[in-house]
Amino acid sequence: MADTEVTPPKSTTKQVLGWVGMLVDIGLPWIAFTVVYAFSDHDLKLALIVALSAAGLVGLIRLIQKKPIANVIGGFVGVGISAFTASRTGQAEDVFLPGIILNSCFFVLYAITLITRYPLFGLLYGAITQTWLEWRRDEVLYRALNRVTMVFTAQVGIRLAVMVPLYLTDSVSALGVAKIALGLPFYALTLWAAYAVLRGSMPEDKWDEVKENFTHLLKGTQPPPPVPAEDKKEEPARES
Repeated sequence: MADTEVTPPKSTTKQVLGWVGMLVDIGLPWIAFTVVYAFSDHDLKLALIVALSAAGLVGLIRLIQKKPIANVIGGFVGVGISAFTASRTGQAEDVFLPGIILNSCFFVLYAITLITRYPLFGLLYGAITQTWLEWRRDEVLYRALNRVTMVFTAQVGIRLAVMVPLYLTDSVSALGVAKIALGLPFYALTLWAAYAVLRGSMPEDKWDEVKENFTHLLKGTQPPPPVPAEDKKEEPARES
């Protein structure tokens, strides 16, 4: 029997290409800023212009390709706010200040929801499934969503642990590298860890439903409403 060539599933290949595209959309302006600032004798104005131009160029390319530009818009707004902040203070490290503040807010929010025993991902799970606080009555589901919230708390905590000392020491080039590395690649790792924690916390009979709902949560989409038990009709047996 001839050997058959094994090819990756189309869905997996598409997902990988999607992640690469997102990395370019969001990361390219920061790469441009870091490189230009490092090799232009720390010319902040030039680095900001190149970063904004890179964000605009990516957006134009996506429009020409007729592809979604949500990530590009988000990245452009983020770069725009950062550029405005640095241009006002005249300090290159302040390009990264809005991101540090945003991560600090997320860390506080995650911590408060964990301390009060209303983990953020539990609240989001209840909202997206329209079951609201029912998840708190399910001990297994509560524990799983609490652990997922801990994973995302650790994510922003690690970002702050790396970025804040670099910011305080004016290490602009290192901040640029950290911004890129702790951006989408680190977020992808966090998603993997969250799914692994969620899967390890759920019994087999609940996993499929919870996985689907959690995926909708991350995508920001609404899962289909559950079919009430009384509405489920048994299919009549067919005569042979």
